Amino acid sequence: MSTVLVSPKFQVVIPREIRERNRITAGQQLQVISFDDRIELVPVRKMSSTRGFLKGFDSRFVRDGEDRV
Repeated sequence: MSTVLVSPKFQVVIPREIRERNRITAGQQLQVISFDDRIELVPVRKMSSTRGFLKGFDSRFVRDGEDRV
């Protein structure tokens, strides 16, 4: 696990191994999400980059009898 230091301007540097693993580039936007006592940075990706990410997904499932109102 990596740690970072918050600067007096409240800036942090994302460690190189994290940037490379997540393909984060300079100038890229990150979505900031706050959950209770933690902060998550999620890279904003173009919709076109998600094409095919569900390839092979089996969408068949059995519904319960009480599933419908």
